[in-house]
Amino acid sequence: MNRRETLKAGMAAAALGSWSAAQALAMARPADERVATLARDAYIYALPMVENYYSIYNYAIDEKSSQFKALFNHIGNVAHVFTPDDTAVVTPNSDTPYSFMMVDLRAEPLVVTLPEIEANRYYSMQLVDLYTHNIGYLGTRVDGNGGGKFLLAGPDWNGDAPAGIRRVVRFTTSIGFTLIRTQLFDPEDLPNVVAIQKRYKVEPLSAFLGVSAPAPAAPIAWPAIDRRTSETDFWSYAAFLLQFAPPLPWESETRARFGELGLIAGHEWPPGDFPAEQADVIRSTGDQTRKEIDAGVARLTSSKGLFGTPNQMKGKYWERALAAKGGLYGNDLDETYYPIITVDNHGQRLDTSKHDYVMRFAGGVLPPVNAFWSLTLYDGVTKLLARNPIQRYLINSSMEKQLAREPNGDIVIYIQKDSPGAQLESNWLPGAAGPINLVMRLYLPKPEVLAGKWSNPGVQVRS
Repeated sequence: MNRRETLKAGMAAAALGSWSAAQALAMARPADERVATLARDAYIYALPMVENYYSIYNYAIDEKSSQFKALFNHIGNVAHVFTPDDTAVVTPNSDTPYSFMMVDLRAEPLVVTLPEIEANRYYSMQLVDLYTHNIGYLGTRVDGNGGGKFLLAGPDWNGDAPAGIRRVVRFTTSIGFTLIRTQLFDPEDLPNVVAIQKRYKVEPLSAFLGVSAPAPAAPIAWPAIDRRTSETDFWSYAAFLLQFAPPLPWESETRARFGELGLIAGHEWPPGDFPAEQADVIRSTGDQTRKEIDAGVARLTSSKGLFGTPNQMKGKYWERALAAKGGLYGNDLDETYYPIITVDNHGQRLDTSKHDYVMRFAGGVLPPVNAFWSLTLYDGVTKLLARNPIQRYLINSSMEKQLAREPNGDIVIYIQKDSPGAQLESNWLPGAAGPINLVMRLYLPKPEVLAGKWSNPGVQVRS
């Protein structure tokens, strides 16, 4: 078979979407192009893990970090909603006080206790593996508000659930990230939320059973990370993190191919004998791929298809990467639906340094939810909450009674840098001195949302 025939055969096979097809196509390419193609796949695959590690490092490893919450396997409660000072996660929720726990499940499982709470308050514990898949949820949607004890186990645990455990949730990776969202009804409700947070509990399985603890897991030399090194040393972090994330059942061949890049779980990258010119191709491909992902994030209009379980996200590596860069730790669609608005009704990029905008809820009909909804404004460049003089970062359900209505019943949200005037300030969502992103959150969305029968009202330039 000549080169042209090989290329044709490879392209035909690639259309079937299998890794063997990709290898057939690679046979027809120059060596550097083969390396670049594989490096692009590996970068997309590993990016969510590196983004996850940046948060884990700040929250649970670097005790000097301004973002530090608690050591591994301990719960760190935050008794306030997020502000622009919270920078470890892009596009953070500012609706609910968070409780965080980074988990290390290598030695033994953990038992989490959720308290019983009132029926009308939403709470959930989101369980995220190192890949950033949502392994599962505890709380309102899945378990109700009655509380209980739940067992979190790692991929290598083979025991039986002891008496008194409501459910067992198994992580696919030995290192993971969890966070609890506790609904805040209004500012005066904060002491009630704090009281609930104090009743969240975690303990090793051995402590729960009252038996001797197993031998501790080997200590880990966690590499320091910041926003700059997460890009410049990306491949080193990826190799380090792979050791805590065994390949999923359908990924063995994929992961084996990454060895061609010198990307070996738990080993330094690049290996000492790795060709320097190939390492340069891999680095430059990673830089270019990151730009592709950032461009893809800018085109997102909702969270649909971006978050889910390992099975739901099977093969959706591109979507997983977009989610990690655009809204790390987003919920499954059944838990929360996130419309994303970055352009106005004419398709122009939102920029509150140039225009004032409005979002109109005709007839005062607000988003259909079984829990609550919000509209949050972010700086369009950093994707963090935008500072403003009245320290208001969102409009949400708890503000509904204060929102002004027009004579026809419409509720209009004013999205602009300067005040729309004293009479309209109740409906003012302060902008930034530049591009902005708007994210809606619909917690426990009603069936019409999940069925695609509801759409967000969009944004118009204010005339």
